[in-house]
Amino acid sequence: MGDLRIGVYRYDTTRALFDGDVAVDGVDATFDAAGTLPEIFKGLARERRYDVAEFGLTFYLRSLEEGAPFVAIPAFPNRVFRHSCVFVNRDSGITGPRDLAGRTIGEFGVYGQDSGVWAKGILMDEYGFRPEANRWLIGGLDEPSAPFDFVSQLRPAGVDIRDAPAGRSLGELLRTGEIDALFTANVPQAVLDGAPEIVRLFPDYERRERDYHRRTGIFPMMHTVVAPRELFDARPGLATRVYGAFLRSKDIAADRYRQGRRLYEVHSMVPWTNALVEENRAQFPEDWFAYGVSANRADLDAYLRYHHEQGLSARRWTVEEIFHPELLDT
Repeated sequence: MGDLRIGVYRYDTTRALFDGDVAVDGVDATFDAAGTLPEIFKGLARERRYDVAEFGLTFYLRSLEEGAPFVAIPAFPNRVFRHSCVFVNRDSGITGPRDLAGRTIGEFGVYGQDSGVWAKGILMDEYGFRPEANRWLIGGLDEPSAPFDFVSQLRPAGVDIRDAPAGRSLGELLRTGEIDALFTANVPQAVLDGAPEIVRLFPDYERRERDYHRRTGIFPMMHTVVAPRELFDARPGLATRVYGAFLRSKDIAADRYRQGRRLYEVHSMVPWTNALVEENRAQFPEDWFAYGVSANRADLDAYLRYHHEQGLSARRWTVEEIFHPELLDT
């Protein structure tokens, strides 16, 4: 085992780290993908199984609020537009965002998961959504489970938040109409199985997400990479070297798509991947999956504002406070 244990999911952006094509300079590092993202988060926050790990932005901010000695590097291996993450029961009468008022809504794992923070924030900015006007149930998505136990379960004042009934999953509650809507990072299994009772709030989510990006320039990030501050303090330059490895790995993945244009992206099994890449090239900058502080300041400022507005942080954190000082000029 290496002298640095790094926990991160196996994405395109991190593949080169696992394959050994990219190393952390001067460090014998071991990379562990674990089985699920919550396992990685728990391995860092509760079990201290990792020295460095991918961590949900909200979990990172909650840990800072509680005095945990973590600090982040500005690598964002998981980015997803989130108009698509809100599902509703077809018979609920919800046909648009304004119909969510006064409804019972489920949220997977924790009130204010990163996908939920982004979705609520966008709905608040653009449609006048008010989370405090709803009733919220927190639980397992496809299987009954308690809320996540590796992070504080915040209950902002004035918001009705309860645990889902014992023995019931949110996906099943939505399918039967016992909740009206669901905010979730993952697509419910019932949807993947073709359940006719569940539809998306925005069936045309791609059009709306592309419009949102054109207007704001924001490409929502879900996760960053964190470590105990004392680790980086004890090893000057290590934060920069770890960041450099994540950056090089991401750039290798991006280059694979750029080079793949010549062969119609045949490395992918997905038909018309080449057409999607061409469409995205017309909309995004050359570095469409940017790391670093400067290229992501607007995205991060929006997230930090949403987090505070939704009662998940006592004050509005600044970008300068959450990243390692060595990397603020990236």
